[in-house]
Amino acid sequence: MCRTVDLRQAVLARNDDDARRLRAELAARGTAVVNLLSSPGSGKTALLEAELGLAREREVPVAALTADLATENDARRLARSGAPVKQVLTDGLCHLETAMLRGHLAGWLPPDTRLLFVENVGNLVCPASYDLGESLRVVLASVTEGEDKPLKYPTAFGLANLVLVTKADLAVAAQFDEAAFLASVARVNPGVEVVFTSARTGQGAGALLDRALAVLAGVQVHRPVMAGAHDHTHDHSHDHDHTHDHGNNHSHGNGNDHAHAGAHDHPHPAVDLS
Repeated sequence: MCRTVDLRQAVLARNDDDARRLRAELAARGTAVVNLLSSPGSGKTALLEAELGLAREREVPVAALTADLATENDARRLARSGAPVKQVLTDGLCHLETAMLRGHLAGWLPPDTRLLFVENVGNLVCPASYDLGESLRVVLASVTEGEDKPLKYPTAFGLANLVLVTKADLAVAAQFDEAAFLASVARVNPGVEVVFTSARTGQGAGALLDRALAVLAGVQVHRPVMAGAHDHTHDHSHDHDHTHDHGNNHSHGNGNDHAHAGAHDHPHPAVDLS
């Protein structure tokens, strides 16, 4: 048993080292990674497709990498946005690791990319433990999954910088108890912002893109309390000193101010990710 635990810790430590290096390399070229985690069927792909489309409309250079055990269905859907998209088939592996991500970025990621959205494998267990060199970790849950989801998956929700609730248009039909859900989130991740969205009605449209661009501009992300108890987590903080104001429709959280930040006009040098 001890050997198994030691081996897992060694794997996580190696992944953390890889993640720190990748994050630094991407930061040097002006690229931030957004890691999206959720259960299967949460509506993650539909939301991401809409956000990629908005990014293209705003002329923000974005790209997306989506991971699944099988099929390229999600990549085909995301490609409709017009953004560069790559499918990663994990062949049974339940999560992405930084070395895998680096390998798929090499020779593919456009050099002017400002935001790289990574749609992780649909799973709230394994992916929660792996830093991918992201600047923003987002956990999604649909109103149809139950108000106690954060309590059932405390690591995934407890290490999130942002929580998105999807399929908000079905809340009444699903008898979703918003207050109970927010209380569950607060128990595992006090102060984290929760934003309600609906790909069908457009509620919360652009919220994810706005938060990601704010981080890219230097706004410090929410620091989960649980992050201090996990050696394999990373500090998303930035050294920039920017202040932003952002009005948010139907969001809950720690009161941090976010703002929409446009793409920079100056080019960034390409980094060899091979």
